[in-house]
Amino acid sequence: MNIRSLTRGDGVVIGAAVLLFIASFLDFYSVTGADMPSVWNTDYSGLALPAIFLLGFVAAGLLISARFQPESRKVLGLPLAAWGTVLAVAAAWNALWSLIVCPARADLGAGCILSCLAALALAGVAVAGPQIPALAGQLVPEPRPAAVPPFGGQPGAGYGYPGAQQQPYGSTPQPVPPYGGTPAPAPGPQDAAQHPAPGPAADFSPFWFAVPVARPLFPEDGSPTPIAELAPGTWYLAVEQRGEATLIAQTQDGRRGVLNDTSGIQRG
Repeated sequence: MNIRSLTRGDGVVIGAAVLLFIASFLDFYSVTGADMPSVWNTDYSGLALPAIFLLGFVAAGLLISARFQPESRKVLGLPLAAWGTVLAVAAAWNALWSLIVCPARADLGAGCILSCLAALALAGVAVAGPQIPALAGQLVPEPRPAAVPPFGGQPGAGYGYPGAQQQPYGSTPQPVPPYGGTPAPAPGPQDAAQHPAPGPAADFSPFWFAVPVARPLFPEDGSPTPIAELAPGTWYLAVEQRGEATLIAQTQDGRRGVLNDTSGIQRG
């Protein structure tokens, strides 16, 4: 379980579930001169407890659990997030009707009002949360890696330093001349034959990156079915380079896969 996979929308879901839990201990309906029990006393609350509160708790649990489960995991043919959305909408509908059908001799209690607000917030995030950019961001921001200069080097010359000159992805870095010397000429074909260049992984250093648009992450065994989808605004770790335009990336929950499209990525 990786808490960094939670979004701001998931934070609203958790907050709505907490508010719903608090509302369950307050008066659902109030009557002047009488002490009305909470919904946990089903002799007075009727179906309010299972139709609003328990349904909302289950919906919130399914929506949060879906973040830590593979997308391919389904229950009766539907993903966990889909089940959570359906139950959240049902809980909001029941809570709204509890306001409309308030008994004639009773008034709305704090538990009824708060539970309706919490259920509406839960259903709203479940339905429209993924489409709202403000709710799609990470709940806990990914820590930005600090640029560490190489041993014996000067500060600001390390990999990924903002002030350093950036080179196109996949290009060959220019050699640095020794102190007081002249730059060494670029190796020609005859030098390559005598001294073959090492593989891409020999001088590769892991780095953090973000993708400009959602891109699939494929298994390392070459299977065409993606194991994850890299989302914009999230930092991922590149652990290996294969060729000039292919990276082995690692997600926040530790899954590794092949990123074939590296165009436009932003390095951390």
